[in-house]
Amino acid sequence: MEVTNRYIVTKTHVDGAPEESHFELKTASLALTVEPGSNDVVVKNLYVSIDPYQLNRMKSYSSSQSAINFSVGITPGEGIDAYGVARVVASGNSKVEKDDLVVGLIAWGEYSVVKEGNMLSKLDPMGFPLTYHVGILGFSGLAAYGGFFEVCQPKKGEKVFVSTASGSVGNLVGQYAKLFGCYVVGCAGSKKKVELLKEKLGFDEAFNYKDETDLKSTLKRYFPDGIDIYFDNVGSEMLEAAVANMNTFGRVAVCGVISEYTNGKRAAPDMLDVVYNRITIRGFLAADHMNVYSDFISTTSDHLRTGNMQALEDITPGVENIPSAFIGLFSGDNIGKKIVKIADE
Repeated sequence: MEVTNRYIVTKTHVDGAPEESHFELKTASLALTVEPGSNDVVVKNLYVSIDPYQLNRMKSYSSSQSAINFSVGITPGEGIDAYGVARVVASGNSKVEKDDLVVGLIAWGEYSVVKEGNMLSKLDPMGFPLTYHVGILGFSGLAAYGGFFEVCQPKKGEKVFVSTASGSVGNLVGQYAKLFGCYVVGCAGSKKKVELLKEKLGFDEAFNYKDETDLKSTLKRYFPDGIDIYFDNVGSEMLEAAVANMNTFGRVAVCGVISEYTNGKRAAPDMLDVVYNRITIRGFLAADHMNVYSDFISTTSDHLRTGNMQALEDITPGVENIPSAFIGLFSGDNIGKKIVKIADE
């Protein structure tokens, strides 16, 4: 049996802010079978993750493209892979069978052919919605958990600042920090998001960075006794302001620098502060923390079941809407984890 598979490609490299004109919806015939002896797996995509780091893969050059397999450059006109949940249609892989739910690297499209060696594993939903396995129980969750507990090494009572705190990772960091016993302040880009952080997620304080003209003074106001931990998702001026307010032996976990992806801005923290306050600034990737994956799943699942953690999701339907969902990440359109629903479960 054959189907017409719709999928998204880039038409050119994207060296700046992404626009609709950079993307194209293509179609191609796809056989829903595998050849005898093949280890391929054909899947029907259900939910796909939409993440800012993909923009660096779309650029004509980014140093990130040679760092790890997940970040290799995307060739214009070719399929784009991303983390997601799918259902097996045909399998030459003995580890998964037809109709199994799977999670791993699938395509920005309606169907995917997953080759042997690519990330794909059978999924046990554990009673949770499938979307949770794209976000809070996926790599966004692991980035938050590993970044906060492994990189930041928090102590109870420490003061934590989270940027992009209503985003897919930031909202989880804030929740983990509060449950651990820290004082937590987050920043976001709208009044609605600020209210959500305080009223739904339990942040001690939150502010709209767009209303502030002097970020260093703003952080001094919210942290009169200094910041112990800064979880950075934006880079640029926010990193500079946080470093200026860090306590001695403060830790900065750099998860992302979304403000630097599109406009060429670069953070320039005062290195004398870094030296004399003995501040640690460390970048990391979610994949660095697979050693705590089982702890992450166990802890987070327990928090979800008891209602101590909330899953923030922003779901858009339709493969044709992947470009607009992706573009919206860079103007702050999303609240929580951005996911595109490709098909009904």
